Amino acid sequence: MVDLIEFCGSCSLRRLQNPVLAPVRVKNPARAPARALGFPRPGTGKARAPRRCAINAESVEGEVFSVTSSSKSDVDYLGESTKGDLNVNEEHLDAFGFDGQADLDGLIGEIARIEAKEAECSLNALGIVDPFSLRNSPRGIFCSRTLNLRSISAIGYDMDYTLIHYNVMAWEGRAYDYGMANLGSMGFPVDGLEFDPNMVIRGLVMDKERGNLVKADRFGYVKRAMHGTKMLSTRAISEIYGRELVDLRKESRWEFLNTLFSVSEAVMFMQMVDRLDQGAVPAELGPLDYKGIQKARSCGLSNYHGIQYYNSNSSFGFQAVAKALFRAHVEGQLKSEIMAEPERFVEPDPELPLALLDQKEAGKKLLLITNSDYHYTNKMMQHAFNRFLPNDMGWRDLFEMVIVSARKPEFFQMSQPLYEIVTSDGLMRPCFKAKSGGLYSGGSAQMVEKSLDVHGDEILYVGDHIYTDVSQSKVHLRWRTALICRELEDEYNALIHSRSHKEELIELIEQKEIVGDLFNQLRLALQRRTKGRPAQTRAANNMDDQELMENMQKLLILMKRLDQKIAPMLEADGELFNKRWGYLSRAGLWDKSHLTRQIEKYADIYTSRVSNFLHYTPFMYFRSQEQVKTVFK
Repeated sequence: MVDLIEFCGSCSLRRLQNPVLAPVRVKNPARAPARALGFPRPGTGKARAPRRCAINAESVEGEVFSVTSSSKSDVDYLGESTKGDLNVNEEHLDAFGFDGQADLDGLIGEIARIEAKEAECSLNALGIVDPFSLRNSPRGIFCSRTLNLRSISAIGYDMDYTLIHYNVMAWEGRAYDYGMANLGSMGFPVDGLEFDPNMVIRGLVMDKERGNLVKADRFGYVKRAMHGTKMLSTRAISEIYGRELVDLRKESRWEFLNTLFSVSEAVMFMQMVDRLDQGAVPAELGPLDYKGIQKARSCGLSNYHGIQYYNSNSSFGFQAVAKALFRAHVEGQLKSEIMAEPERFVEPDPELPLALLDQKEAGKKLLLITNSDYHYTNKMMQHAFNRFLPNDMGWRDLFEMVIVSARKPEFFQMSQPLYEIVTSDGLMRPCFKAKSGGLYSGGSAQMVEKSLDVHGDEILYVGDHIYTDVSQSKVHLRWRTALICRELEDEYNALIHSRSHKEELIELIEQKEIVGDLFNQLRLALQRRTKGRPAQTRAANNMDDQELMENMQKLLILMKRLDQKIAPMLEADGELFNKRWGYLSRAGLWDKSHLTRQIEKYADIYTSRVSNFLHYTPFMYFRSQEQVKTVFK
């Protein structure tokens, strides 16, 4: 991916304070848009100040422009709906001296080049980075499937690690502390263990049968692995996983780390595997294998108020219930702590509310759909949004509908009871129909579609969890999807800083391939000679036996020395992102990781944070060919 990046680094953007330009009469606006706006022509650096006046947006839209409605929409040449596209009313073209057909005649390619250059100058004059530059930056929005944002009627948002980004060390560190305290109270040996956030990354897979954590490529082949807290050698990986693939459908064995919330749990599991291997787990806890440790991690952590939920013979269903209890208890305690000191755990993003405000004012119906409860949601959203919104707006003013305690992924899969929250202290009453502006608990995605009269690909859902947010809304409802992955920013920067390392590594590999090709040809010539057959070329036939053998020996020595140079460099590739696991997006030098495959399969677009939408406008047309320049290629 690095060799495809032409623009490195992010650019600061200035948000304009409602610039409204007076209409300018231009005989042929297609020839001089930048000059009409008062921006400099390419290379001149000169511009005149534009006149400003107040414009009634509704009247202008009705008289000069029209928006394509659902009933009149078509499908464009890329298969995307034209709903929401802006059109110029033809009767107003004459007023501008514009003959649409005549002005499109001629060399359109040349016209487009001139206009694109002038548009670029106009963007620079506005202090705005063009979309091509944004794509090649840590704050870019990357595209797996073409998406016309203009055709989207509603945008739903998850909250935790989507609209609200937590300090991972603070949040997951405290979750780890609570979990270890509970394991300790059950008799597990936890003394001397500490939380290490760099031990695991998103996208790894837990092998609960073998006590391993693995990184797989897009086909499921294991490329790196760790048993307990110790990395396994390439040979050990080959011996263990040489004949089997990671299959996420086998949930009893494999557990995919979908989100940053998985970090603390995975660290605890790997540390407990070490203690089990060391024989440090007390015999009175019963006979335990690695899956039993995982069960204890999920189930045993629910030991609260003297009630021990762990049972080494418990069924899978009981494990699921116990894990839910762990979430309810541990996260309940942790969330109370966060509500008391949100500034300690939440990383503020002043651009985030403005991005959502642009979307709302562009006519998008914004939805908040979160698994968090009402009190926690209200506290976090107030802290993250209210201070950055204009004109005394509150966070609720942004959303057409708010749904808490949604119980995703079931929210996308089936109908559930709906309750309306009617008081500020969270009092609820049963409800059978949701309405715009409402605050609800529970319900279902089908209920949202019916109440807003929008369906399927008219809705974009944005979340951080590949399964709960992105996969299920895509599979069951055909909603458009966006994944938030904050680690993309660190991944991008690591790729940029390791560019020279990768270039040197690729050069060495290519040199070995050339040397290896020559060696293979000489080896074939030797094989044919021993069988009394001629070599494939006259030059090879003319070599005597000694010359042939000497050349092969020299090439073998050279390839061995190249291997000694390449092997540690290949092992170190990606260590700027994570020393154990390398890059998030790759499994090896060129191949995609299993995480990348999941993202490409289920997420139409993906980016590091929601506020990145601010720099693209709510009218952006994302095209899938852009993925050739993304972090995940």
